[in-house]
Amino acid sequence: MSPKSGNPVYERPVILVIYRNDHKFLLDQIVPTPGGTVADYDLVIASQPYRARASLEFKAKRVLAPLARALGQGGRMIAIHSYGRDPGMEIIHQVWPNDNPFVHSRHDLLKEVKHELGAAGRDLNFNAYSDQRSLFRYDMHTLPSEISSSIGTSTLLAAWNAAIYVAQIEDDRLSDVNSDRRYIEATRDVLQKQGGLWFYDESFVISHRRE
Repeated sequence: MSPKSGNPVYERPVILVIYRNDHKFLLDQIVPTPGGTVADYDLVIASQPYRARASLEFKAKRVLAPLARALGQGGRMIAIHSYGRDPGMEIIHQVWPNDNPFVHSRHDLLKEVKHELGAAGRDLNFNAYSDQRSLFRYDMHTLPSEISSSIGTSTLLAAWNAAIYVAQIEDDRLSDVNSDRRYIEATRDVLQKQGGLWFYDESFVISHRRE
């Protein structure tokens, strides 16, 4: 058990592979076997692959660089993580004014991955793209009547849960605020001000050149 969160944690890394038994022969080349796996992927989608508050070195060394090494010729890795600077973070800042979980931009990460890979990165392209292409948003959908002068408790709780999930707020901090209604008031204020709730993500691409 994790001494910090109380949640169960892996004693050692575990991989679970699920496939249809009647397709076993067809999948033989791609179903991994212990000690015999060769990473040579055409596509890797790394969506929120690390905790936002993890160190830059950890994100690059333990997550992104190994995935980049696993790309085959012409392979592409699309990485996506939360960006902040949205109504979701406005809610968080009303409760924890100095909180800032999204401290590493895609530019920081790509620079660190290049450094980590060194000469092994010579065959890779690192694409941060412009904000217009990289950034995208997703919205919490509600009925038009739900965002009004009187917002229902279920909508407020859904918005609050979404905000703390994206900001990766730890359980021990949540216990300090759940005993009063300030988080409800903070959520109501932001939803009424913005007319809804949305979050920004940013994406970047690492690709392997073809010969």
